[in-house]
Amino acid sequence: MTASQGRSFIWGRKPLHICASVLTLITLLLSANLAYAANSKVSSDLAGTNASGQVDVIVQFNQAPTAAYHQKVLSRGGTLKRELGQFKGAAYTMPASAIDSLAADPDVVYISPDRPLHGAGSWTNDYHEITTNAYDAWAQGLWGTGIGVAVIDSGIADVSDLTQSNVVYKQNFVAGSTGTNDQYGHGTHVSGILAGNASNSLRSNDFYSFMGIAPDVNLINLRVLDQNGNGTDSQVIAAIQTAIQLQNKYNIRIINLSLGRGVYESYTQDPLCQAVEQAWRAGIVVVVAAGNDGRSNAAGTNGYGTITSPGNDPYVITVGAMNTMGTPSRDDDVPTSYTSKGPTLWDQVIKPDLVAPGNLIISLYTAPETLNQEYPGNEIPVSLYQTNGWNTPSPYYFILSGTSMATPMVSGAVALMLQQDSALTPDQVKARLMLTAFKNLVPEATVTDSTTGQSFNVQADLFTVGAGYLDINAALSSTSLAPATVGSAMSPTATVDNSGNIVLVASPNSVLGANSVIWGNSVIWGNSVIWGTSVLNGADVSGNSVIWGTSSLLGQSVIWGTSAVDSSSVIWGTSVIWGTDTAAPDSEAGVVADIP
Repeated sequence: MTASQGRSFIWGRKPLHICASVLTLITLLLSANLAYAANSKVSSDLAGTNASGQVDVIVQFNQAPTAAYHQKVLSRGGTLKRELGQFKGAAYTMPASAIDSLAADPDVVYISPDRPLHGAGSWTNDYHEITTNAYDAWAQGLWGTGIGVAVIDSGIADVSDLTQSNVVYKQNFVAGSTGTNDQYGHGTHVSGILAGNASNSLRSNDFYSFMGIAPDVNLINLRVLDQNGNGTDSQVIAAIQTAIQLQNKYNIRIINLSLGRGVYESYTQDPLCQAVEQAWRAGIVVVVAAGNDGRSNAAGTNGYGTITSPGNDPYVITVGAMNTMGTPSRDDDVPTSYTSKGPTLWDQVIKPDLVAPGNLIISLYTAPETLNQEYPGNEIPVSLYQTNGWNTPSPYYFILSGTSMATPMVSGAVALMLQQDSALTPDQVKARLMLTAFKNLVPEATVTDSTTGQSFNVQADLFTVGAGYLDINAALSSTSLAPATVGSAMSPTATVDNSGNIVLVASPNSVLGANSVIWGNSVIWGNSVIWGTSVLNGADVSGNSVIWGTSSLLGQSVIWGTSAVDSSSVIWGTSVIWGTDTAAPDSEAGVVADIP
């Protein structure tokens, strides 16, 4: 074993179809990164800007900007669009012709557009409370009490399942708008998954209820998406800064970001990533949607490399989406075909970190919201939760699909963990969630898009499900602790060694990859992970390697982390053919559009 292999682990001695796709992606990205490094102070997507026009930009400086720093832009014909608190930058409108001159200033670190972004977002109950083991937390009296969660989204509507007494603060960041009420419908749905109290499905004739994961949290409503679900980088950054400023007043321990946009540069330069890292360093757990581009083959990678920003940041918890298949058992759950897959563009960070239910999830809405106007068929029938109920549409509950819906389940789980142990740091929370994630996943399955009839093969590999499936009870039962230092749970990166193998490399202080810290008798990833069929010998695990669901065990058994062995023995994946690029959710019945 070489020194390099001793601090990483090799993925695929003989890469098959999926592995080859990821291998090609990583190789291309590494080459592109070398070419990009020549001019790293101006983002590549500003290169084609009309030299005679104005452009909205975010300028990052080497410190939080003072009046003298603003003047560097104003003197070049720019105007200040938005202060961004203690973020080392601000949003401006300035002549495109002056960008290169500004970039030459030694106090300027990076200039990027103020990019637009949007929410990352059939009749069967989704059973997500059962599959995530939320009931076990509630039985212990854990409801998220006293924990503040900043929901940075399209606002929160005044609905009875979300008592406004739980919304302790609200602020609008959408330009040209003053209200904090949800006009789009996305933020209300997300907030219901996180904190809904099920008041309209707990009546005497109701047989099923739609309870949020942490129904007693305090919500901080920071509206950044407009009535069409659109926003900008600067709006989100300003909201993150506000959450940091209000952290002590409202005990804000979590930020939920069920939104994102494309990746255009390294996370070390991306302003959204820099903002979420600032919150993380301030002691706030940041939970981010992975994105819904897993069916895209635009780059010829079968959906790999499609994680959106700021989910590409290695500090935060990035969440992918699972399909509960309309049953309360986790044994048949599979990844959704549209959940974005890693590694990340530019940096090849291994994402997502874990997955949670995100397909056909039932939560809250109000009739005037844009999403309901666009998809009125997503209103569930009253009969889905009420004994002798009519098939008329429910005025309270609505279905949406996407990693946006999976993200607040993890945010809720974090709230329960922090209520149980308020001393946990963001890195300890992340590491514990990944360590205890359910790993006995179906390794490969076929799902059908109910809208188009298309079928998709899905596979529970590292770049699709990360460390596994959210298990709230397991996380609450664990006493394992990663180091409390900031960055100790940074997600590892992928690279390619001289033999053409994919190698995972952890940052020097990360416990999540390479020769990871052993907690009890388990590790997060260990040195050897076998995905495939050729290593098992009956019940004996060859070399005590770490096994992830093989067909020789009918996909029903996973052993994760008993010891580490020679990384050269790793086998990964089986060949799979993926579908075409669409965005509808996986389902066996019903018609519903995913929120891209």
